[in-house]
Amino acid sequence: MPTIETRGITLYYEEFGEGPPLLFFNGSFSTLATSRPLVQVFGSRLHTVAHDQRGLGRSSIPPGPYTMADYAADGIALIDALGWDTCRVVGVSFGGMVAQEFAVTVPERVERLALLCTSPGGAGGSSYPMHELRALPIEQRARVGVEIMDTRFSEEWFAEHPSDLALVTAMGDRPSPAEGTEAARGEIEQAEARRHHDVWDRLPAIGCPTLVAAGRFDGIAPLANSEAIVSRLPDARLRVYEGGHAFFAQDPAAFGEILEFLAG
Repeated sequence: MPTIETRGITLYYEEFGEGPPLLFFNGSFSTLATSRPLVQVFGSRLHTVAHDQRGLGRSSIPPGPYTMADYAADGIALIDALGWDTCRVVGVSFGGMVAQEFAVTVPERVERLALLCTSPGGAGGSSYPMHELRALPIEQRARVGVEIMDTRFSEEWFAEHPSDLALVTAMGDRPSPAEGTEAARGEIEQAEARRHHDVWDRLPAIGCPTLVAAGRFDGIAPLANSEAIVSRLPDARLRVYEGGHAFFAQDPAAFGEILEFLAG
């Protein structure tokens, strides 16, 4: 099992594919076990490395509180262990927040940056408060989660768009840790770190080519937040896709364009 030791914790990681080096940051409560097919898409064009972030999956669940700086430092420790001086970076949702924190901390080590369905925090706008969602009873949490994933979603919409229904069903089938367990505490610690995310004032430090990708109907990371990120970066472009928070699974153009940018 590939792991590294850093600052008293163990991080589990996996490598996929060949090509330019890419560091992948995962979304809220997501592990390699639940998102491996997504990571493998990036491995089709790049040498992609992804890890279970602290508190999740096969990585350690240290005592909290965690900070966004902790998550970025874990990413730095991982590329150090791999011997990468620089790399491309992609982050999805919460992972996009970590990717921003990573990039403002070590901008000289980021060759290209892709930020998917995410937010800068602060004056640039925050994503939906997942710490509040995580605190809801599980059935209510599932219902609200569907409502905010794509603002178009309804029973009527699903009746006419079976592919979106299949997407929601697949995501709903992901296992959740039992309440009161250490795994559940890890999710809560991550949600608490996320609520304090704010890189707004530091974003201009990111000078590398950056692609900011958003879903037009995203109820978790609204399009306006992606527009705000682009307004603060010297070399960024915005691409809006026809979908919600999982636009990359809804808009056929998304993956090809994102991969082309990162591999370019």
